[in-house]
Amino acid sequence: MSKVKPVPDEYPRVTPYLHVQGAAEAIEFYKSVLGASERGRMAGRDGSGVGHAELEIGDSMIMLSDEAPEMNAYAPGHFGGTPVSLHVYVEDVDAVFAAALAAGAKSLSEVVDQFYGDRSGTFEDPWGHKWHVSSHIEDVLPEEMEQRAAAQAQG
Repeated sequence: MSKVKPVPDEYPRVTPYLHVQGAAEAIEFYKSVLGASERGRMAGRDGSGVGHAELEIGDSMIMLSDEAPEMNAYAPGHFGGTPVSLHVYVEDVDAVFAAALAAGAKSLSEVVDQFYGDRSGTFEDPWGHKWHVSSHIEDVLPEEMEQRAAAQAQG
């Protein structure tokens, strides 16, 4: 038997795994809004739904499946929401944010220029996951960032 790498070349070290109610629809949402491409999909244990899928977003990946209570894999709604959010850098944050809202996402914070050099906004997708989307618009030195943060805190 040949020796394999413990971390396969085509996988990042950290990969979020999302559980949703309606994974097939979520996959289409992530494709249309975030430009995801589908690497693969397997049906659930009973042959229906999505038991496992892998999506690439730029050089990153997310895995997802339909909720599977028998495996303790619950969607955010089971817990009344999610304490976890995902951050994605995109080329045009305003366009991505608008596409997310048009596809059924809920705005949690509108897109604005941030003191740290990003233009960012946050939405909740129709399955309860929170996404921060950003475009980097300015390189800000640490000293300047501290001054801007202090000024913002003072209002």
